[in-house]
Amino acid sequence: MDTEARTARRVFPGSPRGRAQGGGWTRRRFVGAVAGTAAVVAVPATAARPTDGGPAPRERAAASPPRAPSGPRPLYVGTYTSAQGGGPGIAVASYDPESGRITASGTLTGVPDPSYLAVHPDGRTLYAVDERQDGGVTAVRLADRRVLGTRSTGGEAPCHLSVHPSGRWLLSANYGSGSVAVHPVDASGALGERTALVTHTSPQPGPGQQGPHAHQVLTCPGGGHVLAVDLGTDTVYTYRLDSAKGTLTEVAQAHARPGAGPRHLTFHPGGRYAYLANEVDDTVAVCTYDPGSGRLGIGDPQPTGSDGGTNYPAQILVTADGRYAFLANRGHNSLARYAVEAGGARLRLLGTVPVGGDFPRQVAFSPDGRLLFAANQRSGTVSVFHVDRDSGGLRRAGEPFVSPVAVCALPL
Repeated sequence: MDTEARTARRVFPGSPRGRAQGGGWTRRRFVGAVAGTAAVVAVPATAARPTDGGPAPRERAAASPPRAPSGPRPLYVGTYTSAQGGGPGIAVASYDPESGRITASGTLTGVPDPSYLAVHPDGRTLYAVDERQDGGVTAVRLADRRVLGTRSTGGEAPCHLSVHPSGRWLLSANYGSGSVAVHPVDASGALGERTALVTHTSPQPGPGQQGPHAHQVLTCPGGGHVLAVDLGTDTVYTYRLDSAKGTLTEVAQAHARPGAGPRHLTFHPGGRYAYLANEVDDTVAVCTYDPGSGRLGIGDPQPTGSDGGTNYPAQILVTADGRYAFLANRGHNSLARYAVEAGGARLRLLGTVPVGGDFPRQVAFSPDGRLLFAANQRSGTVSVFHVDRDSGGLRRAGEPFVSPVAVCALPL
């Protein structure tokens, strides 16, 4: 691990946020705030958001892609409100599904440091993390942009959240304290009191780490298991979710190699394979998945196309038809393109495309999969690309959209 990666894992109490809250910037915020400085993957998501009553994963992979909507569609952009130059709240915009052009339309205020966003399966409620020392999750009704309330996550610096496909539970990952929380969602979309809080105490933190750092929490295909990706312990945890009580029971652990720093995982639409982005050692890995037991098997580390320079892989996506994958490279400032082969068991690196911004923190597809959005933290922009369904090619859709400290783009 290089010196920068080791240093970036510490908390920096001298930041404005640290002085205001008695804590400090987490490693993940510090890395983003610092000024910018044909392989085959073999095994040894959600490209689209799941909905209740939808087809099984294998059926989704073979289904026809959704048709493009005919008019402007909403886009929400998360930021750090407490960061220097940060935005005043969640940026509200619209995008043209044909051209990809983004038009600003306002700001949704009242949510502090909304660094990650998700939407309820019914499309009526937006959820945001409050990435602060005293972490929270906030629900916002989209029809009138009314804040429905905030609930404590029971941990520090929540950095990711997702809604269970049933729409009944909100899952959140506390990066600072290495824990995962569950909140019930009522009929209005508002959040109830927390029903679960699980802290990662085993195994011990990996090289250069001072503790666990839960970086992502998502539901596995089928909805019965929940996976939590922990950068600090180099582990992906599998939990069984009690659909009636909203509690979590650990059933398995998958260990990446020491110092890998797993950050983000996504599933192939077939449901038997997943792809893991490792932030610290600048690699990706193909994983096997057993739906019955919830067990994940992590394969060998593979290249990201960064050419050996300083790079922190961020988020990986897979197209709805399961043919291509895209990885956001922070540092190399590119999007790596992979062909997905052997039914999901193999990735083949096709090359990289410049992202057109600095430090792509997060990427997302439009619901029809025809556009890819990249939120570039340091340049404060959102880049948009047309996705070629046949070749997996990416073509820039005009100039990037300016949005202060853009760390998450959510197209609906």
